[in-house]
Amino acid sequence: MRGAQDSASGRGQVRATPGNLITVNPNEVHDGRPVAGESRTWRMLYLDPALIAQTAKAMGHSPQAEFIYPVLNHPSAVGAFHRLYAALTTSALGPRHEILDQELFQILTPLFGKSPAIQLPLLSKELARAKERIDAHPEVPVTLAELAAEAGLSPFHFLRAFKAATQLPPHAYRLQRQLQMARRLIMSGHSVLSAAYLAGFADQSHLTRHFAATYGLTPGSLSRSRRLQLRRPDEEMMAISQTQRG
Repeated sequence: MRGAQDSASGRGQVRATPGNLITVNPNEVHDGRPVAGESRTWRMLYLDPALIAQTAKAMGHSPQAEFIYPVLNHPSAVGAFHRLYAALTTSALGPRHEILDQELFQILTPLFGKSPAIQLPLLSKELARAKERIDAHPEVPVTLAELAAEAGLSPFHFLRAFKAATQLPPHAYRLQRQLQMARRLIMSGHSVLSAAYLAGFADQSHLTRHFAATYGLTPGSLSRSRRLQLRRPDEEMMAISQTQRG
């Protein structure tokens, strides 16, 4: 997050700078020294080796597969790490079980190296069904395993295909549909609290955080703007009436 460090790893000396992922395999000797004596800050997750082995197998790798990059500059994987970290350490960010597998796959893909290729054009019908399910009911949480089972694919292959088709993993795609649903509800007259509930958000603050990040304004601001727009025609008619009386 800040600062830089030099460290030993199973693959020699490496340097990590802000925005890099640092990985350590089980039983690997490692250390860390600040560059130029400056302080460092980072965010860290300890992942159970059994979970990594299970995920590696699902991705077509050996369960004994190790991370091949002690330091990785990969913006997509870094973004996935931040989302996973937030889901595991912050309350009211949505169903954690929906996020865990999807973000973990995206983090591990570059760390393990190339994965077996899949034929994306053959998956169009399955992807369409999954997309339609999310579009129809974005307020309903759905796991990667559920979507993959309906498509008859492994979760990892389904995730890769869905992201290739929509540019987003399923949970992020559902979040965008939730936000659109909440926006429509607010514009139709629902309160922010009601819109948050109906669109499937954990609470009003959960909606507000994501809404502001996506649209650049809070749902409360949108609601107030709508009320002002509805009030103006009445005020204009009143002003016209007063002018006519005068």
